[in-house]
Amino acid sequence: MTIGEFQELMARTYLGRDGRRGIHATFSWLVEEVGELSRALREKDPEAIREEMADVLAWLCSLANLAGVDLEKAASKYAGGCPRCSSSPCSCPEDAADNLLSRP
Repeated sequence: MTIGEFQELMARTYLGRDGRRGIHATFSWLVEEVGELSRALREKDPEAIREEMADVLAWLCSLANLAGVDLEKAASKYAGGCPRCSSSPCSCPEDAADNLLSRP
């Protein structure tokens, strides 16, 4: 299944409900799911990680549908590699932000 197909599936399944909920409440659900993914990653629970990844992707698609964003087109930003250096793998110098994110 492509990103576009998954986004369309989420629209068919949830767009009416998402529309009634609104963009800000839908964003809040996405943030909650990201928190649950963070917990699953800390606990190193492969099944929970997989489930939470699916939930994050589903809520991201729901949010994109409400915002009128085609995620497949948005993802094309990375089609040529890193958007900053155009390399794959990225050859940008690591900075302080990268080091903060890589801490255990």
